[in-house]
Amino acid sequence: MRSGAWKQWASALKKNTYALYLASKDPRVPVPAKIIIGLVVAYALSPIDLIPDFIPVIGYLDDLVLLPLGIWLAMRLIPGPVWEECQVLAAERTLELPPNRRAAIVVIILWVVAITGFMFWVWQFLIGIKCA
Repeated sequence: MRSGAWKQWASALKKNTYALYLASKDPRVPVPAKIIIGLVVAYALSPIDLIPDFIPVIGYLDDLVLLPLGIWLAMRLIPGPVWEECQVLAAERTLELPPNRRAAIVVIILWVVAITGFMFWVWQFLIGIKCA
């Protein structure tokens, strides 16, 4: 992909994330859609990634796969006219969304739970070896 194409893709991703944020405030959007939107927008604004970017190859998978997939799913759950209005508003406004600290806390908790679970599994495995 050319540099210009990447910039265009990133710009569309940012615009769609802001459009989702606007849609989350609209009373015409169903509650299940608002839940998905909340998760996607919180993750997009989180200063911490689920998979840290410094991990080779898979570090960027969350940004390249999970975020667009979440946006796609959320877009499908929003009524068409509402989504179109939100896209127009997002294109007109050039608002920078601040990092979401609550989302960062959720990601940290997920990492702690995953690491704790892995350590528990390793401990159980080692105890099983000693007993055998």
